[in-house]
Amino acid sequence: MSVIKAALGRAFTQTLTSPTLQRLRRGGHAVKRRLLRQTPEVHYFHQLDDPYSHLTALHLQAFQAKYRVQLVPHLVPAPDASAAPEQQKLRDWSCLDADRLALSLALTTPDFSKQPSAPAVSAAQSAAVKILSRPAWAAELLELSTALWHGESAHPAGQGPAEASVVAHEALAHGAALRQKWGHYLGATFYFEGEWYWGVDRLHYLEQRLSEAGLARAAAPEPPLIPAPTLQFWPTQASAKQRPVIHFYCSLRSPYTYLAAAQVRRLAEHYGAELRLRFVLPMVMRGLPVPLAKRLYILHDNKREAKRLGVPFGSVVDPVGEPTERGLALLHKAITLGKGPALAESFLQGVFAEGVDAGSDAGLLQIANRAGLTAADVAAALADSGWRAVAEANRADLFARGLWGVPSFRINERPAVWGQDRLCMLEQDLIQTVTAPPVAGETV
Repeated sequence: MSVIKAALGRAFTQTLTSPTLQRLRRGGHAVKRRLLRQTPEVHYFHQLDDPYSHLTALHLQAFQAKYRVQLVPHLVPAPDASAAPEQQKLRDWSCLDADRLALSLALTTPDFSKQPSAPAVSAAQSAAVKILSRPAWAAELLELSTALWHGESAHPAGQGPAEASVVAHEALAHGAALRQKWGHYLGATFYFEGEWYWGVDRLHYLEQRLSEAGLARAAAPEPPLIPAPTLQFWPTQASAKQRPVIHFYCSLRSPYTYLAAAQVRRLAEHYGAELRLRFVLPMVMRGLPVPLAKRLYILHDNKREAKRLGVPFGSVVDPVGEPTERGLALLHKAITLGKGPALAESFLQGVFAEGVDAGSDAGLLQIANRAGLTAADVAAALADSGWRAVAEANRADLFARGLWGVPSFRINERPAVWGQDRLCMLEQDLIQTVTAPPVAGETV
């Protein structure tokens, strides 16, 4: 990567993630709203066949009661293939993940593995159009969603099937266009004055912002509807005879992998587990598209997650292409030397927080030295193409488990979890594994 390109990348990402720019944007929206005497509006985008939308709908009435804002609903279709490749895999995984997320949050929900049929979704969309225009829409939408996920059909009154279908299509197109205009692609999302918040996972950030803006109804601070996930590092009395293995599917171009790397290492150290790095090529280098809106949302989302975790982030030099390949070659070497986690963390911190150009010899050596590798190690790594076969084997294993993105994790042969915000679930699996007697014939 050229020096000029690296410098431009650093400047661009530092500007976009600047706290000063965020304060100016928020202040500008607030001033405009007050000058025009407008009621604060939070826009909510609901996708009826999305289990995360159902989990979010469970909290809409409580949200309305908690904040002095107008919650404006929109109906949206599934994201298009450019924003969410592997559509069927995404639907299947979302249902598995939402089931476990509901369990971890002690929410009463339908069995999301029983996905609604296309005709049932179409009928529910037609019914939702009328519901969203009524004052009690949040309660009625939850009732409709619950019926849909329980396999019940909706029949909008007062319209024939053809007329209802046309109206629903128009509402979906309007919601999708507005979502795209403002820069997002998923359902279960909230938009408030220039910023996006996805589902119950990011609702606490929206609540924090509204509270800081003085829009909470209560005078005293209240806990968020869904708290941010926090690792506990519980004391455990290990009873498992065999040391558990954490399989960590990671990419050197994934900022979420960066946020997860140190956390998963600390989990392994605390619970006495072996950490195996299962590196893969980035999605874009495997032919899966990542559109601009998605890249920008990920950048902003990582910034706020990094701030919550106390991790530096924002001076980014994208290592896509050869820098990532060089990094994976070095990571492959580091793993054989017992320094894999150190190298992964050094590389990810370098490219996502320090503006290090991993495509340059000096940048890669800086990353290697911090992890305890020498110039000779770097030279040997770059001369060995064996990492490619390992990356492909890891990708095949990841796909075989119903996943295609990183960071993902599993303990031994337990079901995998996907996303750095699912590390609490990984910790639960670790606790159960280290405190339970070994299962006969279990492999790692």
